[in-house]
Amino acid sequence: DNLIFMGRLYDIPKPKREKKAERLLRLFNLYDRRNEKVEGSRGMRRRLCIAMALMNDSSVLFLDEPTAGLDVQSILTIRDLIRELNQEGLTIFLTTHNMEEANEMCDRVAIINKGKIVAIDTPERLKRTIKRLQSVEVSFYAAKEGLIKDLEAFPAVTKVMKYGDKYRIYTENPPEVLSALCEYAKANGLRIITLNTLGPSLADVFIELTGIKPEVGPGMFKGGFGQGRRGMRSRAGIGGGRPW
Repeated sequence: DNLIFMGRLYDIPKPKREKKAERLLRLFNLYDRRNEKVEGSRGMRRRLCIAMALMNDSSVLFLDEPTAGLDVQSILTIRDLIRELNQEGLTIFLTTHNMEEANEMCDRVAIINKGKIVAIDTPERLKRTIKRLQSVEVSFYAAKEGLIKDLEAFPAVTKVMKYGDKYRIYTENPPEVLSALCEYAKANGLRIITLNTLGPSLADVFIELTGIKPEVGPGMFKGGFGQGRRGMRSRAGIGGGRPW
């Protein structure tokens, strides 16, 4: 009923809106629950919202944090649906604070801070603008006291951060740090478990350009899929108590 209701709002002829509603319910794996009231999980409700927004055959879809607050399986399902819609030719504008999602999903990313776009480009090009934030990530079988202070003393190291059991060493010269790290581990009897070189992440780019952490600041990502086309902005909400 929610999809049919949206079709009526857009003045879509009855035969066409019923056919479109059935196709969308099947696409979003909701068809088997079409006669039930909307009382499912948050992920199912989110899928229904997106389906409702697509009832008007728009060529552009705006999604505001479509995976926020969802469990891992629902996030993967929503992302797969977004990719499928984009592959069918739909242009999608995605707003998210999830930098991993922006990096994974978007062809182009705009970083917005205090209402202004401070950078816009492909994810990889944005990351290449701050090459100095390259890093080496290492984990040890057993760390020693004063390890971070020792790592900070390595040549060409700008800072060292600890994430769980891993140490991320920021540097403009990863090869030099790798060599020094191996010598240090051997000299101190440390057993290296993992050792990787990493380029800057979108989170690094965000912090570099805005000076704030995205979780607590006003900045956000706006990502885009595909070619820009003319279309209308759609907003969809779930009608209380209506069947799918």
